[in-house]
Amino acid sequence: MSTEKKKRNGLIKYRGMKLNRKIAIIMLVLVLVPSSIFTVLTYKSIERRGVEGSANSLSFTINRCDNEIISNVSIIESATDFTLTDSNLTGLIDRIFQGHSLLYVNNPYNMSITNLERMVESNPDIYKLRLYINSVNITETPPILYNYESMYKLPWADTDEIGGWVFGYVDTNVDSSLLNTSQRNAAYITPIKVTGSGIVGYLEVAVTMNTLFPDIYNSDENTVVLFRDNDGNIYSSDSNAHFAADVVSFLDNKEDWNWNKSVQAFDPGYETAILVETKYVPELGGSIIGVYDMEDTIGTLRSNRNMYLLGMLIMAVVLSVAINSIVKRLFAKFYKILDSIRLVQDGDLSVRVGVSGNDEIGELGTQIDKMLDRIRALMEENVTRERLAKNSEIRVLQNQINAHFIYNVLESIKMMAEIDEKYDISDAITSLGRLLRYSMHWTSGTVTVGEELDYVKNYLALINLRFDYEIYLSLNIPDLVLKQQIPKMSLQPIVENAIYHGIEQIAENTNIYVKGKLENSEVILEVTDAGKGMTEEQVEKLMDKIHGKFNTDETEKSYASREGGGHGIGLKNVEDRIHMNFGDSYGLTVNSKLGVFTKVQLRVPQTFYEIDEKESK
Repeated sequence: MSTEKKKRNGLIKYRGMKLNRKIAIIMLVLVLVPSSIFTVLTYKSIERRGVEGSANSLSFTINRCDNEIISNVSIIESATDFTLTDSNLTGLIDRIFQGHSLLYVNNPYNMSITNLERMVESNPDIYKLRLYINSVNITETPPILYNYESMYKLPWADTDEIGGWVFGYVDTNVDSSLLNTSQRNAAYITPIKVTGSGIVGYLEVAVTMNTLFPDIYNSDENTVVLFRDNDGNIYSSDSNAHFAADVVSFLDNKEDWNWNKSVQAFDPGYETAILVETKYVPELGGSIIGVYDMEDTIGTLRSNRNMYLLGMLIMAVVLSVAINSIVKRLFAKFYKILDSIRLVQDGDLSVRVGVSGNDEIGELGTQIDKMLDRIRALMEENVTRERLAKNSEIRVLQNQINAHFIYNVLESIKMMAEIDEKYDISDAITSLGRLLRYSMHWTSGTVTVGEELDYVKNYLALINLRFDYEIYLSLNIPDLVLKQQIPKMSLQPIVENAIYHGIEQIAENTNIYVKGKLENSEVILEVTDAGKGMTEEQVEKLMDKIHGKFNTDETEKSYASREGGGHGIGLKNVEDRIHMNFGDSYGLTVNSKLGVFTKVQLRVPQTFYEIDEKESK
C-alpha cells in the first residue's frame, strides 16, 4: 500500500471517529508532541554539553602529552648536542681513525667517555647513549662505545637510511640475561662525521616509549592515547593495539582527515560514539591521537531519554483512557441532542430534545427545541403563503386583463383625437400608453440603456404638457453603451429628481444632459441639470440618505418635494437595485454647485462587448 493511500485511509478513519475520541486524540497530541520535542531537544542539549566537556578534557590530555614529549625531545637533543660538540670526544674518534687503539689513547680522551657515562647516570629520562664507530681499531667500552657489529644487532640499523627518530624497538644490544622484550624504546639516531672520512659512526640517544609517551601507557578507562608516525606506524599499549588499529583505519578512511594538522571531531557513527583529537608534533614527525569513548556518557543519556519517553507513552495511554471517559460523560447530553436531530431528519417534527442546563450544551438543547417550534410555525405560515400565492396569480391575471383594457381604451381615445385633428392630444396619449406599457411589462429586472432612455423620452413628453416652458433631453451616448444592461427604472427617477428639485423652481427652458462613457470595464452614465443646485452640506446629507443613513427630521424638512415625497428616496431605491444586481462596489454619486448644476453619476459594470465580425469568423 502506498504512503499516500495510507494517509488517505488514516484521514478517513479519523473523520469517522466520534467527537469524544477526536477530542481525546487532539488533547494527547497537544500535550505529547510539544513534550516529546522539548524532551528530545533538552537531551540533545545535554548531550552537546557532555561532548563539549569531554572535548575540553581530551584537549587538556593531548596538550599535556605534547608538552611532555617536547620536554623529553629537548633532553635528547641536548644530550646529542653535548656529545657531538665535545672536542675531546671528536679528537678521540679522529685518533681512532688514524690507527691508534683505544688502549693507547691519552687519558683526556678516555675522560670524555667517562663524562658521557656520568651524564646518562645523572639523567634518569635517558635510557641509553651509545656511540657506534666503524673501525677495526675500536675496542668496545660499554655502555658508551661500540663498533658496527653491535649496532647491527638493533632493528633500526637494518634499514637503507639510518638516522632520525625510531620508535617502538626492543633493545637487543644487551646481555641476554638483561633482555626485556616487553620494553619498547625510542631513539634519536645522528650520523657522526670525520673530515675526509665522511660518516664514521652513529650516535644513539634512547628513551623508553613509556618515558617519551607517558599517556600512551597510562590511559584511563575512557581515554586512549596513540602515536602515529609519518610512515603510518601506530604505537600504543599492548592492551589497546587492536583498538588503535581500528581507530587509525577509521580516520584514514575519512576524506577530510589531515594527519599533518591538529583536528578534533565527534563521530557517533563509529562502532561506538567516539571523540577524536589529533595533534601534529613536528619534532617527532608524527601525530598524537587522543580517543575518548563517549559510549557510556551518550548511552546513559539516551537510555534516560528513552525511559522518559517510555514513561510519557505509558502516561499517554492512561491519559487517553481517562480523557475519553471524561469527554464521553461531558458529551452525553450532546449525543442525546444528536439522536433527537436524527429523528427530526427522518421527518418527526414532534420530537423535543428535552436537554436543559446552564452550560453550552444545555443552551443548545433549549435553542434546538425553540427552533423546532419555529419550524412548525414556519411550515404553517408556508401553507398559508402558498394559498396567498395562488390568489396572487389570479390577481396578476386579472391585472393583465385590466392592462389590456386600459391600452384598448387609450387607443380608442387616440383615434378620436386624430379624427378631430387633435394631434397634440394623440401624441400625449401615445406617450402615456408607452409609459404604462413599459412600467407594467416587468418581465426582467434589467433593461438596456436604450430602452430606459426611450421611457425617459416618453416621460419628458408628458411632463412638458404641464409646464409653460420646455425641458429638452440632450444625449451623448455611444452605441456600445446603449446596449449595456442597467436596472429597470433607474434613469427615470434621476431625471424626475432633476425636474422637481432643480428645474421646476427656475421655470425656464432648459436641458437635461445624459452622457454615457466606458471606463476600465465600467459603464458610467451622467445625468446633469442646469437647475438651482445644492450646497456641499446638502449633497453630503443626500448621499447619506442614498446610502441608508437616514436623518428623517432634518432631511425631510430640507428636501421635501412639492408632492410630499422625500427627496432622495427614489435615488436610494436606484442605489439598492444596483447593489442587488451588480454588488456594493457600484452605485450612485452626486456632485452639485449651488445655483449652477447638479450631476448624478450612475456606475455599473460593463455587460456587453462588441464582437469584431472578422474575429468571430
